[in-house]
Amino acid sequence: MTFEVRCAISADHPSLPGHFPDAPLVPGVLILDEVRAALLDWQKDYELAAIRAVKFLQPLKPEQQFTICFSVNDYDPSEINFCCRIEGRVIAEGQLEVYCRTKVTS
Repeated sequence: MTFEVRCAISADHPSLPGHFPDAPLVPGVLILDEVRAALLDWQKDYELAAIRAVKFLQPLKPEQQFTICFSVNDYDPSEINFCCRIEGRVIAEGQLEVYCRTKVTS
């Protein structure tokens, strides 16, 4: 099972001033915040338990469109792999641990 969503971080986001003057870059924590929001859009009953691994491979500039892709681990559905791309280039990737907020009752 996979899911993709496109997004961008606005140039007027309050975290951007000073990060870095004259050459603004989106902080990694904002990218991860978008990953979390996209996860909840995709699977409304999921809750993020942990970020198991993350690598930031390329910088992201304000207003730059990027795609967040998710795929479920076939052996463990509580593990979700994510990848963020700009025009096919990977800018960030990692693995999330999730749990389902709704409980199945019999």
